Amino acid sequence: MKIVAVTACPTGVAHTYMAQEAIEKECRKRGFEVKVETQGSMGVEGELEQFEVDEADAVILAVAIGIDGEERFEAKEAEGKVISVDPGEAIKHPAEVIDKAVNL
Repeated sequence: MKIVAVTACPTGVAHTYMAQEAIEKECRKRGFEVKVETQGSMGVEGELEQFEVDEADAVILAVAIGIDGEERFEAKEAEGKVISVDPGEAIKHPAEVIDKAVNL
């Protein structure tokens, strides 16, 4: 399974990167292919290319603010392949978040 995600929090520091780490760790544990873009205080890092979004089985938006490039996910949204969660949920309950993505 291929999962892509974007993480972002209002201050763009701790929760952005903690959510990234939690999502990546849970996906690797399951043997999933994963790439996480962060939109934090350092700007956009690990930017997702459109082909990566298109090839993904699911998109996780662990964001608490508006993000740059949200239009990249419109086709996946129309397919019902996008879940939106608070970054704190991804940090505290990564297995549940990944389960939701798998069940889309």
